[in-house]
Amino acid sequence: MVRSRAARSRSRDPLPRLRARCLALPETSERLSHGEPTWFVREKTVFVTYSNRHHDDRLAFWCAALPGDQQALVEAHPDRFFVPPYVGHRGWLGVYLDVPVDWEEIGEFVTEAYRVVAPKRLAAQLDAAPASRR
Repeated sequence: MVRSRAARSRSRDPLPRLRARCLALPETSERLSHGEPTWFVREKTVFVTYSNRHHDDRLAFWCAALPGDQQALVEAHPDRFFVPPYVGHRGWLGVYLDVPVDWEEIGEFVTEAYRVVAPKRLAAQLDAAPASRR
């Protein structure tokens, strides 16, 4: 039986790909927070946290988001996005990883989350970096 590309993407562990996207950004680090892999800017400010069925039966990540993005995405695509517990009231976005995902789009969410919380000078390094490093 040949499985579809979408089914294959759901069956693979998304953590290594998410980790690679997060750690490719300047001055980021990873450590466990509340039992889940979490990525920080300069060892102190969280920009992405993994959620491996931590609060429900879903595989997802939570990330900082620009004002208005959370509401627009959750309303438009509730099958892909949600308001995460604890940080949702601050506009953070929940992104399901147990559905077919577009890893280019995931990379954009991760990069935008970084820009939201990183110091301006550090975030500006993204504009100076070649696209292949982002």
